[in-house]
Amino acid sequence: MKHSKEDILSLLKEVKDPEIPVISLVDLGVITGIEIEGDHVTVNMTPTFIGCPAMDYMKSDVTEVLNKHGITNHTVNLNLKTTWSSDLISTEGKQALKKFGLAPPPVHGNLIEDLDILEHAECPNCDSTNTTLKSPFGPTLCRSLHHCNNCGEAFESFKPI
Repeated sequence: MKHSKEDILSLLKEVKDPEIPVISLVDLGVITGIEIEGDHVTVNMTPTFIGCPAMDYMKSDVTEVLNKHGITNHTVNLNLKTTWSSDLISTEGKQALKKFGLAPPPVHGNLIEDLDILEHAECPNCDSTNTTLKSPFGPTLCRSLHHCNNCGEAFESFKPI
């Protein structure tokens, strides 16, 4: 059976980020390319950070989903030549992050000049921007720690990268 790029992307929505299991790799923007030549499918993945410890798990999960759906002639490549950006997170992905309790990153168009963009994270609990950055270093490289001055809750924000 011949699959389209859209078919493959739809199937890969089953693959969730191992650190944030409510968002698919497709919606996270980690799946950065699908190539189909004949019956061979190549999936290109770009890590959120070089050296991301979850990439081997993600690559294995992509392979498992493709195999499960009968796509056994495939290659999964890690693309380290291009840089991932948080602007690649889909609208659906940002909604999933927020439901998970993580403030989604703002769109920045790759114009991040300083940490100031981290200062004004929107609270995922009450939507306030009256927040304080507690630490630019969260439990993973892609998150920062914040406090909401309105509702009093602590929260993590997915860093704009």
